[in-house]
Amino acid sequence: MQLKTMTYDVDGRVARITLDRPHRGNGITMDLPKELAYCVEQADINPAIHVIALSGNGTGFCGGYDLVASAEESLQGGFSSDGTADTVLSDQVQSKNHNPDGTWDPMIDYQMMTRNVKGFMSLFHADKPVICKVHGFCVAGGTDMALCSDLLVIEDKAKIGYPPARVWGSPTTSLWAYRVGVTRAKRLLFTGDCLSGKEAVEWGLAIDSAPKDTLDEVFEALIQRVAMMPVNQLIMMKKLLNHNIENQGLSSTQLIGTVFDGITRHTPEGYGFQQKAAKEGFMQAVKSRDEPYGDFGMKTSGVLKPAQ
Repeated sequence: MQLKTMTYDVDGRVARITLDRPHRGNGITMDLPKELAYCVEQADINPAIHVIALSGNGTGFCGGYDLVASAEESLQGGFSSDGTADTVLSDQVQSKNHNPDGTWDPMIDYQMMTRNVKGFMSLFHADKPVICKVHGFCVAGGTDMALCSDLLVIEDKAKIGYPPARVWGSPTTSLWAYRVGVTRAKRLLFTGDCLSGKEAVEWGLAIDSAPKDTLDEVFEALIQRVAMMPVNQLIMMKKLLNHNIENQGLSSTQLIGTVFDGITRHTPEGYGFQQKAAKEGFMQAVKSRDEPYGDFGMKTSGVLKPAQ
């Protein structure tokens, strides 16, 4: 496969997958999930690989789905196309399905997003452990990849969260409750607030955080320590622990989350958001959505509060 959205390299016992569309904040396109699954498979079938390292180039890990062009196209929806036949076809189907003058078919949304969930979940189902490094930002759909990874190392001042919970999104991999607990997941998804890297460690979402200038060092130290383990032991330990999550009903939770994701774009608020994006631009629509909530920083008395 010719990779367009990421790079894949083998470094001793480590397979390195690096999101590589920095000019678009490593935004998710229709190609990314299938490329991700392909890279994970390459690492799994290589007996020399013990651990997978996931990271992103540029100023941040991932800013979510690359929706700027499509959200601004007169309420037509869909995803930004890179010109490949399957992506263009998906764009055309999605555009028709998101036209408020037509009939919405929720299963078209479901099929598209389920495909993406399978790509993200390739990290979860990979035989080898996946360690993810987040710097700068990891928001919206970008959190799907971070949460599907086994361990997360994050920059202390990075922002991670799911602002689309406010409008125009539902977390399709639906792993928040499994990663931070139901109460804390409600705290995040009832507000769309983000955590800093330091807070992500305190909440149990990340295993470690570090300042930007030492983040790579901390990340590499953990990768190399895990890589020392026999690969057969790593596979057994990962499958053993993942079964705890699967036995709690992850599959049915993801079905609901994926269906809800399509619904969020067809509520009155969802249409209003897209109309604003078409008129003023996607980034302005996002700014208008998020600005009233303020910029969240350190916790005070255990509760996040907007900056004054």
